Amino acid sequence: MGEGMNDQDKKSPMGSEKPNLPKRFYKDVSVADEGGRAAILLDGRPVRTPGKAPLAVPSAALAEAIADEWRAQGKEIDPQTMPLTKLANSAIDGVVGKEGPVIDDILAHAGSDLLCYRASGPEGLLALQAEHWDPVLAWAAGALAAPLSLAEGVMHVAQPDASIAALRGEIEGLDAFRLAALHVMTTLTGSALLPLAVVRHQLTPEEAWAAAHVDEDWQIGQWGEDAEATVRRENRKRDFNAAARLLELS
Repeated sequence: MGEGMNDQDKKSPMGSEKPNLPKRFYKDVSVADEGGRAAILLDGRPVRTPGKAPLAVPSAALAEAIADEWRAQGKEIDPQTMPLTKLANSAIDGVVGKEGPVIDDILAHAGSDLLCYRASGPEGLLALQAEHWDPVLAWAAGALAAPLSLAEGVMHVAQPDASIAALRGEIEGLDAFRLAALHVMTTLTGSALLPLAVVRHQLTPEEAWAAAHVDEDWQIGQWGEDAEATVRRENRKRDFNAAARLLELS
């Protein structure tokens, strides 16, 4: 036992019965130094990722936050309540030693960044997009030397090679854990700039999340909220917040 938990085989379609969850098999959760990393221990034995690597992270603060997820489990272990564990597993198994492809995927999002695609109307939506997105684009153009071009609608607009190269230089300085967090936030928002603004403390996670959902919130304001969409958004926000917390604790 002592395996890290992923949620890929524990999810069930909306509306189906709750899946069977593994029983809690441990009493004590602790953190120990393991070769300069902080490892999570269950009854003195190291937790391992799904890839069988030790679940060891860069900082004691992050390790304690992950340990708290394990401590909070009841009679069963529910991976849905352990987003930091899930993200740390992903960093160790999926990013360490594979940083290049992860960076490439983030930059692919930058090449079609949400902030660059503006609606043709109505005026209220255009104003909200400008309010939330223009300051981030201006910051990227200045602080990161990465100006991006805008387009109306969904027609693709090519971004300057020099800007993408500048963003690559910014991202390549991140370790595997912060890179994993950035990748999750980028995927969830459709923007590379918003998570980078969080990394550089230009936006709070809440501000970045709100900016990523300007269009969606506008539609909700016009047509109302869908219950299933609300649940999906809450799950995505949980993962986004976990990624932002990992950035903070790393």
